[in-house]
Amino acid sequence: MNHPDIVIIGGGIAGASLGAHLAADASVLILEMEDRAGYHATGRSVAFWEETYGGTVVQPLTTASGPLLAAPDPDFHDGAFLSPRQTLHIGRAGDEARCDALLARFTGKVDLQRVDPAAMVPGLRPGWTLGVLEASCQDIDVAALHAAYLRRFRRSGGDVRLSTRLVAGQANADGWRIETSEGAIQCGLLVDAAGAWADDVAIACGVAPIGIRPLRRTVAQLRVPTMPSADLPLVMDLSERFYFKPEGQGRLWLTPHDEEWSPPCDAAPEELAVAQAIARFEEAVDWPIAAVERKWAGLRSFAPDRAPVYGFDPDVPGFFWFAGQGGFGIQTAPAAALLASALVRGETPPAVLASLDSCAYSPVRFR
Repeated sequence: MNHPDIVIIGGGIAGASLGAHLAADASVLILEMEDRAGYHATGRSVAFWEETYGGTVVQPLTTASGPLLAAPDPDFHDGAFLSPRQTLHIGRAGDEARCDALLARFTGKVDLQRVDPAAMVPGLRPGWTLGVLEASCQDIDVAALHAAYLRRFRRSGGDVRLSTRLVAGQANADGWRIETSEGAIQCGLLVDAAGAWADDVAIACGVAPIGIRPLRRTVAQLRVPTMPSADLPLVMDLSERFYFKPEGQGRLWLTPHDEEWSPPCDAAPEELAVAQAIARFEEAVDWPIAAVERKWAGLRSFAPDRAPVYGFDPDVPGFFWFAGQGGFGIQTAPAAALLASALVRGETPPAVLASLDSCAYSPVRFR
């Protein structure tokens, strides 16, 4: 497929989900620079669907994605991608304003309830007296979701070319001539779904960058034998200093909620960030840590206003942005892919997205 209708740069959840829709009526090629798709941000997610996560600009995408993740088309996937979790937002004296703001921002949008956090988390240390329960939060089977999108993409005739890096792109009368590490490709439309590399791809194609910044997030898996249950909620600090989520009996995933700028790369965890996470965790609960079993980091890519970027570049119309998803690309993938595929085709988004304002995500806002 050296003359496809559409080339998508990036084979993570963004490229795979959009490709799965576009391949239904176009020839589509996904170029992935790694030897497997989803190696970077997609494969390093803490894997939850939470409506308040990402704020009010992301929430409509997350909410619209919920039913599509809970009850997918049987031809797409057999069974749900979601499983029950809940989120408990906790705080101490001084966090009252944050607690009130969380409740106010999502009134009428997300069901949030004030609760006693100590009643929900045995071993919570004294002082953590503020609690907001977000009962709708669920875990996501990220690997199954990504695999399902790639499977649908290939069934529709789409092609994934691994270990193939974009070198440069040049717009021409027929669309784009793309130079890659494996040779040249001519296509009609170019989609930038390159995550942390989104601005680099744009620059290589002569398109002005948006200012998408990769921010490192560190995660550690801890063995905590005294953790009361694997069914405890995802626990989030209202001050955004940490969150942790049970991952099986006696184990959990913990992050210091860090956002450190990084160049696009194969991100590695920082020892200081792991140490900070553990110190903050020990401030919150009295569960002794038996071991740090593994640790990793991923890059979450944000536009300057922290909203996703979906749409044609206004200065280079044959260049389509599907980037800047931050840490929310997986929980918003079904709705985002439906919206973006409609924009590519020039169609009205489907009824399930009726509450979305696509202008909020357009790259026009940066030009």
